Amino acid sequence: MAMTSGSEGRGQWGSSFGFIMAAAGSAVGLGNIWRFPYITGQYGGGAFVFVYILCVILIGAPLLFNEIGLGRLTGKNPIGAFKDTGSNKFWIGTGALLSILVSFFVLTYYGVIAGWTIGYIFKTATGNTTPFTEFAAAGGLNIGLFAAFMLLVVIIVLGGVSGGIEKAAKVLMPMLFLLVFVVIIRSVTLEGAGAGIDFYLNPDFSKIDGSTVLAALGQAFFSMSIGWGIMITYGSYLPKDSNIVSSGLWVGFMDAGVAILGGLMVFPAVFAFGQNPGQGPALVFEVLPNVFGQMPGGAFVGAIFFLLLMVAALTSAISMLEVPASYFIDEKHWSRKKAAWVVAGITFLVGVPSALSYGGSELFTNMSVPKLDGGMTGDGWFGILDYYFGTIFIVVVALATAIYVGWVMKIEDVVGEIKTGAPIFGKKIMGIEASALWSMFIKYICPIVIGLVFLNMIGAFGTPGQGG
Repeated sequence: MAMTSGSEGRGQWGSSFGFIMAAAGSAVGLGNIWRFPYITGQYGGGAFVFVYILCVILIGAPLLFNEIGLGRLTGKNPIGAFKDTGSNKFWIGTGALLSILVSFFVLTYYGVIAGWTIGYIFKTATGNTTPFTEFAAAGGLNIGLFAAFMLLVVIIVLGGVSGGIEKAAKVLMPMLFLLVFVVIIRSVTLEGAGAGIDFYLNPDFSKIDGSTVLAALGQAFFSMSIGWGIMITYGSYLPKDSNIVSSGLWVGFMDAGVAILGGLMVFPAVFAFGQNPGQGPALVFEVLPNVFGQMPGGAFVGAIFFLLLMVAALTSAISMLEVPASYFIDEKHWSRKKAAWVVAGITFLVGVPSALSYGGSELFTNMSVPKLDGGMTGDGWFGILDYYFGTIFIVVVALATAIYVGWVMKIEDVVGEIKTGAPIFGKKIMGIEASALWSMFIKYICPIVIGLVFLNMIGAFGTPGQGG
């Protein structure tokens, strides 16, 4: 089937640098600075970091090339990309429609967490010691912060691909790196910080087991925007002469780099003040504010930390809104203004229950449904969406997309697309052409590994935390 680019009239990235900043901004988010440190703490520190880096290189990068290549090949949103390559309803449902739903539903509660970061900027700067449980239970406050964050997101998306998303990414990403280094410098210079650095960067390989590998793979999917439809959408705006391989590697490098830097912000400070590094999701919003409160200059450092967390959330949320908006722009021929406002408005309405899931409403706080491994979801409505859309369905989409490109459509079409602008893809590595090596990963290695991750998530290897 002949492919035609849908980029004309939809907008394009103004430069490869702009695409890299926007795509890296999508990948760099709360998953790197909020999720990565506490997962690392739970899985033994340096050993987990080592495995995570391998997962990004061996599994994350090939999948990233796959989604960007499919997007640029067709010049369409995920549903349009699957349709234009001859997909049937099954693959459109599991690989395309589900990816759009993932981006939409994750944004409905991701925006709530981002709202917390806005609140914590002022909370930390003013020395407010209100416990997180009390802060999160203030329903009206949380809804207001959520609305403020969504307004920021929609204003940027309204500017278009190059005039809004790319321009914002070129400012926000360097700002994020600057803020990260400010916090790192303060954290590593604390008395007692050396123990945290040792825990984080000195791997104990005896701690690596199957659960460590699967957790690292899950983190790679969560943080690299794989399985969200984002990279297909962003790839569709990429000019034909852009190098997908180098751009994809830069995105992966920046994503993993911020995650690793995130650990350097957190662990030295946590150990310096005798806190538990395996505190889980509470590490950022409960433990760290206590650390900042005991630290010289802690109010300033804490405010900077939550500002950078908000910036990271903003760069990711922009891409999550763009995915469903691009569907209405492409398939329903809506204007960008209409698509952005309608999607943002529905996102806010669907997200209100998540803003009330931590004590703001007894109904939404106590909601729970069965998990695929036989347990029950926690954290109310918020937890239900996070389990299914933020965990399970991401893996399903990544698996479906890899199988679709590798076995259903002509993988040569995507190979040719990646080669365009990337001569290195035709070079040989240890006697094997790079494109053939990539095809082997997409057809065999990635589906097997993703399949193992999914089986682990549904409890096929035992209950997580009890041998599974």
